[in-house]
Amino acid sequence: MRVLIQRVKNASVTIDGELFSSIGKGLLVFVGICEEDNSDDIEWLTKKISNIRLFDDENGVMNLSVGDIDGEVLVVSQFTLMASTKKGNRPSYIKAAKPEISVPLYEEFCSEMELAVNKTVKRGVFGADMKIALLNDGPVTIFIDSKNRE
Repeated sequence: MRVLIQRVKNASVTIDGELFSSIGKGLLVFVGICEEDNSDDIEWLTKKISNIRLFDDENGVMNLSVGDIDGEVLVVSQFTLMASTKKGNRPSYIKAAKPEISVPLYEEFCSEMELAVNKTVKRGVFGADMKIALLNDGPVTIFIDSKNRE
């Protein structure tokens, strides 16, 4: 499972011209799921994301988590995070899990994230043509791969 986390001032998902969900200050989390992903990946990632210190304390040092600042979280499925660009110029998405695997894992990820941050997590719509708007704060953008736990 791969996630791209962005610290944002605000973020939103629009589908078919209609605002679907939005957050204020917090984290926008894009999630890519592969066939080998499971509940262990979800548990590790949600714990990591909920505790990662990306927000400034009173001294301007990134020392606070999203929970510490009572921030919000928006989770958006993004199969393109599983892209392989090893050969040629057209990314291959063969590593991305099919919907019958990825949809339940995405829903589980969102539910576990809610437990980890102890608040409702806003979501995108799996498989929809979403327009994502965000105001990246910093900018701060972190990539995490649950198969490469560095």
